[in-house]
Amino acid sequence: MLVIKYGGNAMKSSQLRKAIALEIAALRAEHSVVVVHGGGPVIEANLKARGLVSEFKRGMRVTSSEVMEVIEMCMTTLSKELAQDLGNAVGLSGRDSALLVGEALEPLELGRAGKVNTVNADLLKALLKAGYTPVVGCVGVDAVGEALNVNADWVAGAVAGVLECPIIYLSDVDGVYRNYPDPSSLASTLEVSEIQQGITEGWISSGMIPKVEAALHALERGATSATIASGMHAGVLADVVLGQAGTRIIP
Repeated sequence: MLVIKYGGNAMKSSQLRKAIALEIAALRAEHSVVVVHGGGPVIEANLKARGLVSEFKRGMRVTSSEVMEVIEMCMTTLSKELAQDLGNAVGLSGRDSALLVGEALEPLELGRAGKVNTVNADLLKALLKAGYTPVVGCVGVDAVGEALNVNADWVAGAVAGVLECPIIYLSDVDGVYRNYPDPSSLASTLEVSEIQQGITEGWISSGMIPKVEAALHALERGATSATIASGMHAGVLADVVLGQAGTRIIP
């Protein structure tokens, strides 16, 4: 079993999105796959079209009820489109059979921005057993069923954790470099202790920090490994699965 987190930045091109979907579909000959996706660029475009201003605090989107409505619309549509691209797949959100249940982080400051506490693994396993690929958008629900905007990296980590399987984060980077941008310094494997060392020494910095933090979160939740790799060009996914591309982080 394998969880693939498909980043919003990697979905800007519909042609690339469909190419990656074909690669994910091909993996199903050997692996049961769950796809978790983001959609930042799509959300931004739709917010702008409605005259809603994006605001972030500590890296999290301030999510008013109006913004939440747009996010849920975008994530639902993307889930269905990705499921269609994959074939034999079902687009889901946290509303489906209490798939993703959590709570708001700081309602007064961040609105409907939240986190996931529980994942309905039985639903995912039932779909996989029936031959369908779950495609999960990053919308959760709270205890009373109200929608939550949850970071897709953290959703993916929670899903991989409850399924106790590896996770691949397809993003806009090739992996973790020990001396960026020297291609020979791309690390094929890193242990958790090396991640902490990299942050301290500075060779893991800036936008890479939240990526490795998401990977560490997945491992803490129970994922067996977490790989950071590029989803910006077709033909890479099979190499990632074989350990020939990206950076695999292990406990």
